[in-house]
Amino acid sequence: MLPAVYGDILRVDLKEKSIKTGKVPAEVLRNYIGGRGLCTKILYDEVSPDTDPLSPRNLLIFATGPFAGTSVPCSSRFAVAAKSPLTELWACADCGGTWGQELRFAGYDAVVFSEKAIKPVYVYIDDKNVEIRSAEHVWGQDTYKTSEILQRETDKKAVVACIGQAGENLVKFASIVSDGLHARVAGRAGLGTVMGSKNLKAIVVKGTRKPSVADERRLEISVKEILQKIMNSPVSTRLRNYGTSGVVETAETLGDLPIMNWRLRHWEKAEKISGEIMANTILVGRYYCGKCVIGCGRVVKVSNGKYGNVYGAGPEYETVAALGSLCLVDDLEAIAKANEMCNRYGVDTITMGSLVAFTMECFEKKLISAKDVGFTVEWGDARALIELINLTSERKGFGAFLAEGVSRVAQIVGHAAEEFAIHVKGLELPMHDPRCYSSLAIGYATANRGACHLEAFSHDVERFVTIPELGYEKPLDPSTPESKGELVAKMQNLMYVLDSLPICKFACILDGVPLMKLVDCFNAITGWELTLQDLLTIGERIFNLARLFNVRCGISRKDDTIPCRILTNPGENQDRAVNLPYLGKMLHDYYKARGWSEDGIPTLGTLERLSIQNLP
Repeated sequence: MLPAVYGDILRVDLKEKSIKTGKVPAEVLRNYIGGRGLCTKILYDEVSPDTDPLSPRNLLIFATGPFAGTSVPCSSRFAVAAKSPLTELWACADCGGTWGQELRFAGYDAVVFSEKAIKPVYVYIDDKNVEIRSAEHVWGQDTYKTSEILQRETDKKAVVACIGQAGENLVKFASIVSDGLHARVAGRAGLGTVMGSKNLKAIVVKGTRKPSVADERRLEISVKEILQKIMNSPVSTRLRNYGTSGVVETAETLGDLPIMNWRLRHWEKAEKISGEIMANTILVGRYYCGKCVIGCGRVVKVSNGKYGNVYGAGPEYETVAALGSLCLVDDLEAIAKANEMCNRYGVDTITMGSLVAFTMECFEKKLISAKDVGFTVEWGDARALIELINLTSERKGFGAFLAEGVSRVAQIVGHAAEEFAIHVKGLELPMHDPRCYSSLAIGYATANRGACHLEAFSHDVERFVTIPELGYEKPLDPSTPESKGELVAKMQNLMYVLDSLPICKFACILDGVPLMKLVDCFNAITGWELTLQDLLTIGERIFNLARLFNVRCGISRKDDTIPCRILTNPGENQDRAVNLPYLGKMLHDYYKARGWSEDGIPTLGTLERLSIQNLP
């Protein structure tokens, strides 16, 4: 049986307006698969550690993988990578929606953008016809309007990935938004900023070709079993009904919900911003990513609201927590409006919410004043939240200051501000608390892009998830550091595989899809015969290569830590047994599981075992 053909790559030089097509070498596909893996390989090989993230020398890489465009459920995803302007390290963000499958329908697995256009442009990919077109008429437009205009002038069935004004203004945490008002977002670490620095407003894709599959019948059998597992899962039912924000109240009860810039552990108003309340008030529909059978995406509508009208993508858990509980904002309509503004401007809601909470604490502690900001910024002030999003995205007034991210802002404010600037390696923490789930501490400390719960997704193995293929027949105790270093290393390897195939982690991990079924799908599509261990080794290889990119940028053990507030403060209104993360032990165990030195550097033996060459 011949292997299925994939690995077509498009390279676009924006300065020279040159477009070249090629094939990814078979050895690279065998070792890195696609998606996150392919992005990481290209970034490591072609971007030097001294590259200014906003210079033309930085690359912006989009890639999907062999699952995209096939019948595998929940597989229409893509990865975007570059050197981050926020952290100045390796950065990769993953996104759902339909853009990823459309790229494969057009015949490509990756697009690499280099240099900088002289004037704003967008790229239109229509099957094998690729054009660089002027975007001056949409420069200055938000993402929703940009998508609408570009669909109208290309094809109504085309899918648009674009930046808003925040990316144009080089806000350091600008995002890339696709699927119009349904707003699927590659949000973290400022990849939309890199896109803006290249004067690249959008990539519009339309394809008509079905990706080739080596064994259709074999794939059909595995897909049927995966679908049955997902559809019969109570987790899928809850996600369908309430979206990811359906866990808000549970998270608050467990002590997982970040409150008041991570100071509090309880908040009696959590119910007001929950997925259940959303479903009963402003929810008007559900959104399904490509090949999705769950539909956790929210479509919300607010008419004649206090903060204006809203229609489109509703806030997910991370956004509800970042723009809500983290800032003590308990008005769901205000959060929905703030979320829409972030989507339209194209800014990461996690970083934005973290900055607002940080500003509120600075104001409370009199490190900044109403004169500095232009208005008062009290805890729970929804109007201040909305105005700070406006100012930051437009880089106006105090917003120009916030546009640099919480780490840089704290350095400038000085005094005690750095003690409550909650980030790892410059990336603000996502909305899950390591004082609830111990593995999050080591996961945040070692994630390659900075604080990230999705690089390991280990916390649910401390709650209810089992993964027998990795040796986890039952959930682990979340309060102990025992075995957490090994857990995080194993889960990071697995997550890097899922992001390279690609496939939704919710569908796989939360619904308990057997990993062997994914292996069967992969082999049916490619015609290869890899084992689960082969794929996990590939995930390990990708993770180590991303770490090596960061090592070249100066990262070592000194950077593998989490904020002091999380390590030492149990919370101002804590009434449970204290569970502060024992980071030192977990880090030691993690390095041992990884085969790294005590300085956090992959050893030569590990790199040789993983067949990683071109070492730093």
